[in-house]
Amino acid sequence: MSRVGYARVSTKEQNLDIQIAELKASGCEKIFVEKCSGLRERPKLQEALAYLRKDDIFIVYKFDRIGRSLRDLITTINDLQQRGIGILSIKDNVDASSASGRLMMHIFASLAEFERDLIVDRCQSGREEAKKRGVKFGRHKKKKEAKTKACAALYKDNIPLNEIMSQLGIKSKATVYRYLRLEKTPISRKNRLLSD
Repeated sequence: MSRVGYARVSTKEQNLDIQIAELKASGCEKIFVEKCSGLRERPKLQEALAYLRKDDIFIVYKFDRIGRSLRDLITTINDLQQRGIGILSIKDNVDASSASGRLMMHIFASLAEFERDLIVDRCQSGREEAKKRGVKFGRHKKKKEAKTKACAALYKDNIPLNEIMSQLGIKSKATVYRYLRLEKTPISRKNRLLSD
């Protein structure tokens, strides 16, 4: 069983000395250090998580060092717990391997789920309000209508399907046939042969 630490600051100008000193005082034998924003990829964090083995204890200065969001933090902690790895946050004073620490993690998980539900509710309310104001969602109908009419016109002029697809940026013959059906254009065997 080893104690592994992780320290991170967001910019190169910030100093890691306090975090490293606290991690060493907590008995960390190995410390992974990173200077990058939590919003970007964190290769040293990934390296630290891969380094950990069953019964190890992962120690951080604060939980916000390892999670981009509450949900991200909970996912990381759950993964560590499933692997049999303890986690300790020095400044948050939470040992996730203890009963009270696990309770705190469940509370955090509930808060993360609550936060996610609030975001979904806000998005749905915003969309409904926008619809009431006349905002349209989805593809632009006029563009599609113009493309279906152009497709039918080219087809009626006996232009081969491959050429119609090329001119209109259509990726499949099935889409051409769907557009022709929308325009109620009779499909002739002759044009089909020209395209093959």
